[in-house]
Parts: sequence; structure tokens; C-alpha cells
Amino acid sequence: MLPVLNLPPISSPLQKRDGKIWIFDGIRKKYVVLTPEEWVRQHVIQYLIDNGYSKNLIKIETGFSVGELHKRADIICYKNDGEPFLLVECKNPFEKLNEDVAIQISTYNKSVRAKFIMLTNGMKSLYYKTDWETGKISKVDALPSE
Repeated sequence: MLPVLNLPPISSPLQKRDGKIWIFDGIRKKYVVLTPEEWVRQHVIQYLIDNGYSKNLIKIETGFSVGELHKRADIICYKNDGEPFLLVECKNPFEKLNEDVAIQISTYNKSVRAKFIMLTNGMKSLYYKTDWETGKISKVDALPSE
């Protein structure tokens, strides 16, 4: 059983097949296996849309490289000009958000180069702003808007 999150509720359709529960992802327009992390991701997507982010500018599991490693971003929100605005890392609701997780997403963002980062496990969300000119990362209090 997945927990109630500290994000707005969602109404994504569920279905059971192959002994697993699947949830419909409106961005990818397909059913995906409902894991704890996917539960958080679907809530975050709805939260972003509810806060004015364009569904058309949200990309899920976008691939990129960190050195020679190939990684995938949980969510990247783009501005109208195609520049990455917000990089989101979704974690399992039972996983604590700690410095290791913050370092992971900061490392990813060196390749993505989004202005803002959101780190969430659905119970708690942390937001950061990156100043690419100085290289400084500072905490912000709420979800950024363009």
C-alpha cells in the first residue's frame, strides 16, 4: 500500500495486469508499473501542472550523460525557449532526503543545466536555485515559477 503524500491528490487511472498495478502517465501517454517512486512522480507531475507548468514542456525520464555514464532525469521542465528550467528528482516516499541525494541531483544538473532543482520523496520537497555564473547553489522556499 502506498502512502498518502504531501502533494495534491491525483486521479490517474490504474489497471492490474501481469500481477502488477499500472498507472497511466499523461505525459508519456501510456501505462507504467506503479512503483513507490512512480507514485511520487505522478503526484509531482500533477503538482507542477496545478502550479502553471505546461504539460507540453514537461519531459519524463530524459536521458543525458554524466561523464561516460548514461543517466535519466525523473522530470525536466523546460521554458518556452527550450531551456531547462527545473530538474526534479523523485525518490521513494520511504527514502530520506539527505546530502547524498542532493549531491546526486546536483551532479545530474551539471549536464542538464536547469536553473532550479526540486528534490522530493512526496512527503518532503526541497528546492534549490543554481547560479551558473558563480556556480553557487542556494536553497529556495517554494516551487519556482518562470
